[in-house]
Amino acid sequence: MDKARAVELFATVARAGGFSAAAADVGMSVQALSKAVKQLEEHLGVRLFHRTTRTLKLTDEGARLLEVAGPALQMLDEILDEVRTSSDGREGVIRITAPVSLGGKVLMPLIRSFRLEHPNIAFDLVLEDLDTDIVQAKIDVGFRIGREPSRNVVSRRLAPLSLVIAATPDYLKRHGEPKNLCELLQHPCTGFRMPSTGRLVPWELNINGEMVFQDVPSVCTVNSALPEVEAVKAGIGIGQLSVYLIREELEKGELVEILPQFATAISAIHMYYPHRTQMPARVRLFVNYVMKSAASLLPVRP
Repeated sequence: MDKARAVELFATVARAGGFSAAAADVGMSVQALSKAVKQLEEHLGVRLFHRTTRTLKLTDEGARLLEVAGPALQMLDEILDEVRTSSDGREGVIRITAPVSLGGKVLMPLIRSFRLEHPNIAFDLVLEDLDTDIVQAKIDVGFRIGREPSRNVVSRRLAPLSLVIAATPDYLKRHGEPKNLCELLQHPCTGFRMPSTGRLVPWELNINGEMVFQDVPSVCTVNSALPEVEAVKAGIGIGQLSVYLIREELEKGELVEILPQFATAISAIHMYYPHRTQMPARVRLFVNYVMKSAASLLPVRP
């Protein structure tokens, strides 16, 4: 029995919560995977799982093995990953997760310019608006909009997330430009619903130096930032949008900022990555590059 492989397969089953999902992850049949775990149990002389027809739970011994083996397996992955790269670490793949909106407007320009200096480094992007477990998904670097990531990762604040209220010139010509909050609330607006919670997010308004969270009359609610930008550009209503998403439209006059005194920048864009005793050189190169370059792509104001 390959004991190291058996422990790795056991950990995959434990994290996946079942043999079927784990078998799909490792490209094995359920029967072969179950046999490998059974052999490990026989070798150790303990049961690692409580099995029923519907559930699979770790025994105390299984939980202990996962706790001890998990960091060792991760370190082994990192060491093998290092060996697969060139001697100076400037080859290989960097796996990234980020919201869809950051992927196009921020990450693609960063990746393009980074690869001009490091052409042997490739990227695998997982773009989704839900929080991703970067350790479970074997992600090297993650990006997040809003709150700072949890404490079990290293987090770097890249830039404030500037929000402005905007509309098209045609919309303002047809409906008039609101001059205060009362007039704003008479206009149709766009809204954003958090993908993770389904909660409609109120607008953040800076009113006389104080932050006010204001519900607005949304006539078009979306759960992704880019469609909301398109809704405002289509003249459906007034929107509160991130500056980094509409910088070009503001510069070209396709969108107009209104009520600038309400603009805020209380949230932020963060980069984060797992705690690692041995970070691959290519990942460290990219992290340092982002810290130096991201500010130019994340304007606080247009």
